[in-house]
Amino acid sequence: MTKVYGTGTYDFRRHRVAEYPVAESKSTVQKTGGGGGGVPSSITLSEIQRDRLTKIAEANWLVSGDVARAKKEKEFDPDLVRKIYESELLVKEGSKPVPLQRVMILEVSQYLENYLWPHFDPLTATFEHVMSIILMVNEKFRENVAAWTCFHERKDAFKGFLERVLRLKEGRELSIAEKTNYLVFMINAFQSLEDDVVSRIVLRLASLKSWHSLSYGRFQMELCLNPGLIKKWKRMMKKEPVKGGGSHSTTVEVMFVRNFIEEFLEILDSQVFTQKQLSVEDDELMVATGLGQVNDACVLYCERFMEFLIDLLSQLPTRRYLRPLVADVAVVAKCHLSALYRHEKGKLFAQLVDLLQFYEGFEINDHTGTQLTDHEVLESHYSRMQSFQLLAFKKMEKLRELALSNIGSIHKRANLSKKLSVLSPEELRDLVCCKLKLVSKEDPWSERVDFLIEVMVSYFEKQQSQKEAINALPLYPNEQIMWDESVVPSINYSGEGCLALPKLNLQFLTLHDYLLRNFNLFRLESTYEIREDIQEAVPHLLAYINNNGDTAFRGWSRMGVPIKEFKVTEVKQPNIGEVKPSSVTAEVTYSISSYRAQIRSEWDALKEHDVLFLLSIRPLFEPLSAEEEDKASVPQKLGLQYVRGCEIIEIRDEEGNLMNDFSGRIKRDEWKPPKGELRTVTVALDTAQYHMDVSNIADKGAEDVYGTFNVLMRRKPKENNFKAILESIRDLMNEYCIVPKWLENIFLGYGDPSAAQWTNMPDLLETVDFKDTFVDADHLKGSFVDYEVSFINPDGTENLNPRPPFKIKLPRTLKPSNGALTGGTTGINTVDANCQKETLIIETYTPPDPGPYPQDQPKQNSVRFTPIQVEAIISGIQPGLTMVVGPPGTGKTDTAVQILNVLYHNCPSQRTLIITHSNQALNDLFEKIMQRDVPARYLLRLGQGEQELATDLDFSRQGRVNSMLVRRLELLSEVERLARSLQLPEDVGYTCETAGYFWLLHVYSRWEQFLAACAENKEKPTFVQDRFPFKEFFSDTPHPVFTGESFEKDMRAAMGCFRHLKTMFQELEECRAFELLKSTADRANYLMTKQAKIVAMTCTHAALKRKDFLQLGFKYDNLLMEESAQILEIETFIPMLLQRQEDGHARLKRCILIGDHHQLPPVVKNMAFQKYSHMDQSLFTRFVRLGIPYIELNAQGRARPSIAKLYNWRYRDLGDLPSVKEEIIFNRANAGFAYDYQLVDVPDYLGKGETTPSPWFYQNEGEAEYVVSVYIYLRLLGYPANKISILTTYNGQKLLIRDVINRRCIPYDFIGPPSKVTTVDKFQGQQNDFILLSLVRTRFVGHLRDVRRLVVAMSRARLGLYVFCRRSLFEQCYELQPTFQLLLKRPDHLALNMNEITSYTVRDVEDPGPIHHIHLVSGIEEMASIIDSLYQEKLRHQFHQNGPYFSHLEPSENTDEVQNMQQTEDTDMREQTVDTPPESKGTTTVDNHVAGDMPPENSVEDVTMVDNSAGVANGSPTSNEGQV
Repeated sequence: MTKVYGTGTYDFRRHRVAEYPVAESKSTVQKTGGGGGGVPSSITLSEIQRDRLTKIAEANWLVSGDVARAKKEKEFDPDLVRKIYESELLVKEGSKPVPLQRVMILEVSQYLENYLWPHFDPLTATFEHVMSIILMVNEKFRENVAAWTCFHERKDAFKGFLERVLRLKEGRELSIAEKTNYLVFMINAFQSLEDDVVSRIVLRLASLKSWHSLSYGRFQMELCLNPGLIKKWKRMMKKEPVKGGGSHSTTVEVMFVRNFIEEFLEILDSQVFTQKQLSVEDDELMVATGLGQVNDACVLYCERFMEFLIDLLSQLPTRRYLRPLVADVAVVAKCHLSALYRHEKGKLFAQLVDLLQFYEGFEINDHTGTQLTDHEVLESHYSRMQSFQLLAFKKMEKLRELALSNIGSIHKRANLSKKLSVLSPEELRDLVCCKLKLVSKEDPWSERVDFLIEVMVSYFEKQQSQKEAINALPLYPNEQIMWDESVVPSINYSGEGCLALPKLNLQFLTLHDYLLRNFNLFRLESTYEIREDIQEAVPHLLAYINNNGDTAFRGWSRMGVPIKEFKVTEVKQPNIGEVKPSSVTAEVTYSISSYRAQIRSEWDALKEHDVLFLLSIRPLFEPLSAEEEDKASVPQKLGLQYVRGCEIIEIRDEEGNLMNDFSGRIKRDEWKPPKGELRTVTVALDTAQYHMDVSNIADKGAEDVYGTFNVLMRRKPKENNFKAILESIRDLMNEYCIVPKWLENIFLGYGDPSAAQWTNMPDLLETVDFKDTFVDADHLKGSFVDYEVSFINPDGTENLNPRPPFKIKLPRTLKPSNGALTGGTTGINTVDANCQKETLIIETYTPPDPGPYPQDQPKQNSVRFTPIQVEAIISGIQPGLTMVVGPPGTGKTDTAVQILNVLYHNCPSQRTLIITHSNQALNDLFEKIMQRDVPARYLLRLGQGEQELATDLDFSRQGRVNSMLVRRLELLSEVERLARSLQLPEDVGYTCETAGYFWLLHVYSRWEQFLAACAENKEKPTFVQDRFPFKEFFSDTPHPVFTGESFEKDMRAAMGCFRHLKTMFQELEECRAFELLKSTADRANYLMTKQAKIVAMTCTHAALKRKDFLQLGFKYDNLLMEESAQILEIETFIPMLLQRQEDGHARLKRCILIGDHHQLPPVVKNMAFQKYSHMDQSLFTRFVRLGIPYIELNAQGRARPSIAKLYNWRYRDLGDLPSVKEEIIFNRANAGFAYDYQLVDVPDYLGKGETTPSPWFYQNEGEAEYVVSVYIYLRLLGYPANKISILTTYNGQKLLIRDVINRRCIPYDFIGPPSKVTTVDKFQGQQNDFILLSLVRTRFVGHLRDVRRLVVAMSRARLGLYVFCRRSLFEQCYELQPTFQLLLKRPDHLALNMNEITSYTVRDVEDPGPIHHIHLVSGIEEMASIIDSLYQEKLRHQFHQNGPYFSHLEPSENTDEVQNMQQTEDTDMREQTVDTPPESKGTTTVDNHVAGDMPPENSVEDVTMVDNSAGVANGSPTSNEGQV
């Protein structure tokens, strides 16, 4: 597989870092059992430092710095490895396979990197040495940090290590804990197939050779079913005849998997329960009575083994040859019959067995990899049954009845078992083992009748198709799934056990499999969020049993309201071929009388399609005792009986008037505010769930769920869109396959990774007009340094003075530069210096005159794109898949906008869909597109965020329709003026239609006559001026149109005038539809489906509205996705499919993904779905892991080069744009500070470091006070508040800092709140000049150990970054070394320049200032006194200047005074602007937006005005932000 770049020493592959668990008492360590549940006890930093293992590490392998390494090169002692393994790592008893604490300490001390691996020799290494490496690798996977990185330094030894692992069990009996660890290592290896060395070794185990271990009957059957394999088998036998004449077990890969499975079956059969059961009856008795001691360690092994087999069968390279093996041993049947499957402790095991059974029978052709249609699956089932009936008819007298039955009567489990029960055990065994060859006769299980029947039934019964299963599944979760820990685990999943969840890894079997896994995970993730909301809302209601024995409520809840009445009003007949009703509607009545106005308005804002939940609550009569409370489940504690989801159809007030109607039934002028306090909501219930509930009442006499509901719960609208997304996925599963052919294999993870690159695609654009991409000819030459560039005119002659625009004939051999694949820095194709450079022909042309008016002039691009950006633009405008990695500040948005601009001009008939993750990014992109030469009438913005666009134009559907109607009137008045100028009647401008006839009859005909006359009079210089037919119309132009100097010049101007007219009539033609369509909805839909060329929306909006888009026939050719590394895989997939196929082909021609996998991934709230299922892996990251070529932008224009060094080690070749090196603002120091970035060590404050008032809610009061003090210091120096943001890594700290700001800053107008106080995760994609960052933790590094979070944190600042943290903790962290080594080269006490008391300085950024001016702040208290004295100094300074204005020291109530004071403070800032070139000429080349809500640097006067009364007087958006 292609090498994946950007994975340096610090691989991004395993990303989500395991949070170190919360402290618990030591006794709990032994108790916490299997699954994913228990939290192991935590250890503090000081305990780690005192620990025996740490001392051994310090003596033997812990190194810090090269000097120490030279000093400490100690002899390797294999005996030490053995001792550590036996005394610290080997588990003798208990359910856990490893002592987690000890493993964590060893992993943190770099035991693997510095000791085990450097001294590993495949030939001499001991068993303990190999096992220790296995444990360390497993721990890295558990913590989701790069696991294989250090092995790549010695590839041969790595191969040798993996070979040793495969033979590790030979001649040695492992304990159950060792077997589990070995198994977990194998699971991890098979999940790392993108690593060449790992995949080469482990895929041998899944090769055709493994078929030597099949039973002879199964082997024959498989070759009959796949005749193509016979040749392959013969070739393999010739190449490698098995040694020893017939003994197949000589090579390890032949028997590895079979032996592994048989070892598992042995444990399942004889070790799970401590006493051996004698028979099935004993099993039944034991399951029923719960007797028999269960060995938890063996249960964990069995669960993990199921996970291993599921992984093997769910990716094609391993499934192909191993599925027959799993079927041959009949693993699923044996698991079904095991005692554990039916035991209460085996619930998770049973769910995993069912998942394995599902993948074993998956609807795919294993050898071609094609998905089987429902029809093909049914056909193969029928032919299998038919063959069996024929066999029974010919050979088995007793089965004559079965042979003559119709298939419908025998393909169900019960019927088939009954028909087979007529055979004696011997006959049954003969049928299964000899005639059908389903299992081997040697298998000891083949003597059990129940086993043989199970094998027969599972082979011949009709399986429910996956489509049917998914359509029968309720979309809303119910109470059973919600609190099932093995499916929806609680938040503190530690990564030790496995779960009954699908995984998203590199490859998928089919698109159906892909959708199914995503459907299940998305459903469970939303279930988890709903569960959290229910647990939040219900306790506030204070439910109790009243005197009548009914449930009543003492309290109230914002999100939950008691139901007055609930009734099912209509159940419609099922659709043909279905059993569930086609629809079920109900009415719910509730009162909002107990709410205050704001919450009342929230309930009244409910509208059609919102999702609500019906809860049935029945509290216990008496409260639970403490002991019962510990054992009780959450529903028992809440008294929660049932949960059902529903969707609003309509909502009415007390008088029955319709509320919030968007369907047009109520006219706008008839709308009235809702009356009364009772509300009645008509809801649609889930039909599948209703059918299941009603069947339970009928069959099992269960309680009528629908008679018990007493609480109605709503959720926040933003988080409540799961149903629409699940419906979209379900609809996709019911459609025939849908992804463009050129993308399908890559999408599933197979084939050549570069197959969809533009150079390998058909239908390329031969010649591309680059319009304003290149600023001048030198810019173009610099972008193609490896080519000899030759400029020619349209007639083929050489052009010696070339000027843009340029057309380039792109050769197909224009291989993407090494910027895309291997890390070169220059332009598009690195060629050997000695060989002749190829010539690139560039055609220059003079663009036609756009027209005589200023608005006719096209808007020009001013960004000087780098060679790599040019390469991304070239790739983006050609068909195929383009992936652009954009490190922070490298101009991703500018590149995207230019791709859209060039695409629009080269393919004007094509439509492009833009998708982003956030409204903010979409608005940034849109604001930049409007500055390019794309007419505004072709732009459309869908979704909720269009109101936030910083523009006068409204780009929503309604806004575009209105602007088209206004434009129509403007154009028609112009047509009337034209008619007047030609002395014609003015009624031609009555409608667009009459204007169209006027164009043909009068305008175009006059132009043709004029052209004919010109052809004969080219020699007369004033001919055009005299004879131009529309001279009078153009008499109002700012400059005279014609000069009369030369025929050619005037003719060009005449062409421009005609172009203006032509555009005018073309626009009128486009407005014509708006004349004919009368309703607003029709006009808006026409605009979206026909007129708009560039349509933009967020990924959530795309998923929500997919059904509507399909219904309207929405079409697009190109998809551009920004922030694609932040979007969930499924939310990236749905936007590719918002249109119906044309003749069975997908219309999509280009897919452009822009993102950065080194920054934070999509947000997944539940840790288990992140860690176990890798749900937070974006499609972009998966493509990078698969080795798909990408282009990495390599010049940043955001931050000072010194600050950029803190994160640019993470990227392949990230340099700086000239602007950040040359501009004065980047070269001047930060006034008042000695350094532009610093790490500030914050000791315990009031005896405390980090605190956790509640789990996972971290705060650090010392850091909060220190950060706010530094912010106040910045403000007193005169830095604008909107240029400063405060970031932190935890929500708890964010809230604490806001509290401190409210206390210390808000009361003082001249300080006010900063631009933003938020978390690093929320600030991704934004930036500011000065960032104050609090890292909070003092015991464990926590989730900052995820390098991607570090990259985001370090790359938000442009001019100054000050990091507040506990030095001793963070400097030890292996993953964060490159950044923290740089930070720690400077003092770890805040260094201030006390001589500078304003925000202006001429000091150079490299110069900290004279020693006697630099003051190192000792701590929080001293910082407070510095602020105080600076404040007094400021007041004195201003008192001398302004006299009596500043005689007071208290903050004034009079805002005028405060403003005056602030203006004098900020005079220094204005001086700075005199010699600072405007920023828009510099950094804007790439990153030309200062963080969203602030004016550019050159308007400091405006900033001062904004700032004068920050927080109080002007109510600017920034001032509210900090107070949230």
